[in-house]
Amino acid sequence: MYRFVVVTDPDTASGFRLAGVEVIEAKFPQDAGKIIPDLLYKDDMGIVAVNEDFMPFIDEHVMTKIEESYRPLIIPIPIGSQKIDRTSYIERLLRKAIGYNITLQ
Repeated sequence: MYRFVVVTDPDTASGFRLAGVEVIEAKFPQDAGKIIPDLLYKDDMGIVAVNEDFMPFIDEHVMTKIEESYRPLIIPIPIGSQKIDRTSYIERLLRKAIGYNITLQ
């Protein structure tokens, strides 16, 4: 069975734990750049949700590996009080996952 893991900051981690999700805390965004590569090569990893603020701190070579691999699926998740358009966010995730733009109505 594949695992679902969230990589996020300590302030948000407890909320995910309360929901029953396995959490790996990154105290600083730079720490995520060291955590994510290790998760890419674990056989039991299915989905890794990553705090969207951490994505710029991931090495360019690791980002290439993320974009080319089908598993684990790395999903950036918006954290905090950021105002987002949920429909466009879901469309962007679908476009990345399947390579096509799907319009949700």
